[in-house]
Amino acid sequence: MAIKKGDFIELNYTGKLAETKDVFDTTVEEVAKKEEIHGKNAKYGPVVIALGEGQLLKGLDTELVGKEIGKYTIFIEDINGFGKKDAKLLKLVPTRVFTKENIRPYVGLQVNVDDKMGIVRSASGGRIIVDFNNPLASKDLEYDIEILRIVTDKKEQLESFFKMIGIPFEKIEANEKEATIFTKGMLPTELTAPLVEDMKRLTGIITISFESGIKPKTEPAETKKTEEKIVKPVEEKN
Repeated sequence: MAIKKGDFIELNYTGKLAETKDVFDTTVEEVAKKEEIHGKNAKYGPVVIALGEGQLLKGLDTELVGKEIGKYTIFIEDINGFGKKDAKLLKLVPTRVFTKENIRPYVGLQVNVDDKMGIVRSASGGRIIVDFNNPLASKDLEYDIEILRIVTDKKEQLESFFKMIGIPFEKIEANEKEATIFTKGMLPTELTAPLVEDMKRLTGIITISFESGIKPKTEPAETKKTEEKIVKPVEEKN
């Protein structure tokens, strides 16, 4: 059966640079260990996604439509992967910002500047150039994909939806017509309303509600932000 946009599918993938075949991401733990990119706290195994919903790279979302269960190798041009490099994302950061945090900048150092990841491209005198482009920008990619199955179970579809958008839940009860999502704290209507519409559209469930037995905690007062940038070094993986 050919896969269409909006279908939930379970798959494994391994992403490589098209030119060098260096692996930068994978759902397969054995591959991660072999390629020495294994993360101790990373979770490996097949993932369930809704095709065409932006849960994959643009190129993969497009190329997988019409495919059937099986294995494929898919070439992704840079513009359909992580995009082209943007010169506007090369930023000049004063040396004092680094010295304040006792950081000695050098070319190739990965840093976190005001919660934005970047790489030092130039370090001379008082001029430090940090590149905030994605490291894979302007790179052609190649993905080894294994489509394992089409997911039709409503509960599993909803669970995968919440895992992808990163909203925690306690449990989900669902059948073909209605579903209840149980959460620790009550989620604001401004958040749940658009989520409910998306879930109805993707799953075909008619009624979706949220339930919580725990009152939301009082949010702490927002701390005043300082104008000075905050820079943190990024630990390199062994």
